Amino acid sequence: MAKLFYRDKPIIGLDISNTGIKVMAVDPKRWLVLGYGSVDLEPIKVKEALEGDSTYLTDNIQALLKDKVVGVLPSSHVVIGVPTARTFSRTFVVPSSTEKTLADAVEVEADQYIPIPAATLYIDYEVIERNKKEITVLMSAMSRIIIDNCVAAVESAGLHPTLVEPGISAVGRLLTATEDGHLPTIIVDIGPASTDIAVLEGGSIRVTGGLAIGGNTFTLDIAKKLGVTLENAHQLKVLSGLSAGPRQEKISAALAPSLERIIAETRKVIRYYNERMSEEHKLEQLLVVGSGSSMPGIGEYFTNALVMPARVASPWQKLDFGKLPEPAKQFRSRYITVAGLASVSPGSIWK
Repeated sequence: MAKLFYRDKPIIGLDISNTGIKVMAVDPKRWLVLGYGSVDLEPIKVKEALEGDSTYLTDNIQALLKDKVVGVLPSSHVVIGVPTARTFSRTFVVPSSTEKTLADAVEVEADQYIPIPAATLYIDYEVIERNKKEITVLMSAMSRIIIDNCVAAVESAGLHPTLVEPGISAVGRLLTATEDGHLPTIIVDIGPASTDIAVLEGGSIRVTGGLAIGGNTFTLDIAKKLGVTLENAHQLKVLSGLSAGPRQEKISAALAPSLERIIAETRKVIRYYNERMSEEHKLEQLLVVGSGSSMPGIGEYFTNALVMPARVASPWQKLDFGKLPEPAKQFRSRYITVAGLASVSPGSIWK
């Protein structure tokens, strides 16, 4: 009976990142947004809450639900998105003959590629492809203490967690539905403080990477190099960016070191994927999302640097806000992850 109850109940998304919490409810059949909201957080306090016993997350979830929601949230059942940088996703191939001992193969893979003891992780896996000779396995791992603290914070705020997943998986779900994400795709999610990089194929995230460089880093780079205030640097970033103009050369020079590090990490993820997958899985596009994607010229930069088709993703044409006021244009990108969380089909959780 409980299973049918959950299946019929709407699911809301709750995205917990290092810089904020976002909530959204979507009717996935119509892609109609029923309610949404966000609250900004202090990264240091988020870290303390994720790793310790602070009530910071609970307090802010409660404040968000009480005062910051536009529209309505039709349920208390939530899919939680956790910071991708705190998770590990890998795809690997093993002989079909080892399927009976697949758990052992997953443990070996985790020990080899994850720099954290397996005993401190929640590890899940699934077979995503198979033929007579080989099976392809997708493994995802997350820190136990972070997951436990996120779930406890959500429950203390009066909500009922039904699923926890890396934020990048939610992004992948939304892009699959709106941006030809069924094609083998590189996702570059540039947030305020960090960048997550992933390969999306067939609706699943196959491998992830990332680094502690984000949109705020770009602002600091411009302010320092051009000798302007942070406010002026932000304006230069969002209005001029990398596009042609009188200050393009100086802005591009200021951003070059950070962008080159993102490119290097992207190449690393691509190399890992190419070494593990056959040639038939050739990557076909790169999509830039996140707050950093609003910088003019960023899509062309990735196209030129990686010599592959790249563009800024714009899934908003799929979402219908109905009679609700839409988020201001400069804030829309912050809701991409939570929209992906909110678009989970309740029935898929209980298969």
